[in-house]
Amino acid sequence: MSSKENAATNQLLGLLEARYAIRVLWALRDGHPQTFRLLQDSVGGITPNTLNTRIKELREAGFLQHNGDGYSVTASGMDLLKRLSEIQAFAARWVASQAKKKN
Repeated sequence: MSSKENAATNQLLGLLEARYAIRVLWALRDGHPQTFRLLQDSVGGITPNTLNTRIKELREAGFLQHNGDGYSVTASGMDLLKRLSEIQAFAARWVASQAKKKN
């Protein structure tokens, strides 16, 4: 991987590592717009200040947009979510393997 590719990957991971960033995107994965309050409830446990910050960062990155109906993911955000969609299957396998270790 070139240093330019590393820099791009590090930049994306830096954004996604921010607390609740992936959860905000994940809450919008069905493509339906959500109001601020509904999005806050969908994410769960996020303060209004933190949600405002994540929304601002994700909008600046081109992953979120706001229209009259609320917040939704952009085409770029949907592309990212599509690439992250395999995380559900992986998570299920991982949780099952962790449970086996405890038994």
